[in-house]
Amino acid sequence: METDELLKKRFRELARKSYQNNHYTFTGFLSMADMACFYEIEKELSFASYKVWGGSEVCERVMVRFGNEQELGYEEEFPIACIMVRPLAAKFAETLTHRDFLGAVISLGIERSTLGDILIVDNKGYIFCMESMADYIMENLTRVRHTSVLCRRARKTPEAIVQDRQELKIQVSSERIDGVLAKAFHLSRSEVSALFAQKKVFVDGRICENGSRTLKGGEKVSARGFGKFEYIGQQNLSKKGKINAVIMMYGKKGGI
Repeated sequence: METDELLKKRFRELARKSYQNNHYTFTGFLSMADMACFYEIEKELSFASYKVWGGSEVCERVMVRFGNEQELGYEEEFPIACIMVRPLAAKFAETLTHRDFLGAVISLGIERSTLGDILIVDNKGYIFCMESMADYIMENLTRVRHTSVLCRRARKTPEAIVQDRQELKIQVSSERIDGVLAKAFHLSRSEVSALFAQKKVFVDGRICENGSRTLKGGEKVSARGFGKFEYIGQQNLSKKGKINAVIMMYGKKGGI
């Protein structure tokens, strides 16, 4: 696709600028599909070191930073801000969803690439955005749906977000990713096959089209539209030879 080629061209330009000019360069926020484009040319960009970060370990929309401290002689943080948006009067506030927060921010005329994930905890929205957009959002975001809101910078990502995980024990015939996905999200075989065919399955940010791929402990799996989990690994075998495995489900959240 033309958009994919333009994105790859941008990756090459940023990597080259960082390498040639000895300074950090950053992409905007990237979706999982965008990151799949990046990983397609990862080897081509091996001359420039990089790091991926979205503001929190649970974020799916991320930025790529080219350059590192060892090569450049200094450290530069990702230009990411986290804004906490809460109802002015919690008692009278509507129940706000990810779509509500996203719609309110987009209505300010902000480009999607400047916005990261939006995480929701206790009817508060935590909006990750580029630092250059933080003040504008805080000054202009006054309502979400019909609810008046107050914005301020979050000093750090609330522990409630990072720790919103649930350990689940599942039983599978093998560690094939399609079988684990089916158990994790209660899907049929045909539903899981459709996810792979539609390129909606990602392992550690990379598109996975091979349903027979064996999962390794520590790998993070995302299924677009269903959620995300970390495969911890197998514990033991059942009396019937089934694998008793553990996955860590990430709490429900909204990704742009």
